[in-house]
Amino acid sequence: MSDKPKFKRASEVIISELMLPSHSNFSGKIHGGYILSMMDSVAFACASKYSGFYCVTASVNTVDFLAPIEVGELVSMKAMVNYVGKSSMVIGIRVESENIQSGATKHCNSSYFTMVAKDDDGNTTDVPGLILESKEDVRRFLRSIERFKKKKERSSKYGADFKLEAHISELEGTNTRLLLS
Repeated sequence: MSDKPKFKRASEVIISELMLPSHSNFSGKIHGGYILSMMDSVAFACASKYSGFYCVTASVNTVDFLAPIEVGELVSMKAMVNYVGKSSMVIGIRVESENIQSGATKHCNSSYFTMVAKDDDGNTTDVPGLILESKEDVRRFLRSIERFKKKKERSSKYGADFKLEAHISELEGTNTRLLLS
């Protein structure tokens, strides 16, 4: 890791954009793919600002669309580093939209992007440590560790050596029909 840890606030990035008809889907709401693209951009900016390096997206943890975004609303995305590893960072992103006429705001989604810092040769490189200043900082850091553990558990439980006999009972009560050949 870098010798000089940084405060979380050194990573904060907020972007806002007015949603236009060209951003909408067939039902007239803002297309989820467009929002994901914006989230990826703000995650990149946040991670690069914090690390001082070019960063790439390694993974995206659950994106739940909580509320639709309408054409004409102002979308704001706030991104901040929640966790740092050796070369990776978890960027927490909160998406809100605002009706610019009424001022009403709504939380549209939150997500976590894992970003990896790269040097000029494209190799992973160390990122600065993170200074945790509050109970909330510690909670977010530990939640990221927990998400990594759960991901590892899923990979091993349902990996290449998957044993159907050991898991077949997990299908009970699901909306499936089993037709194995």
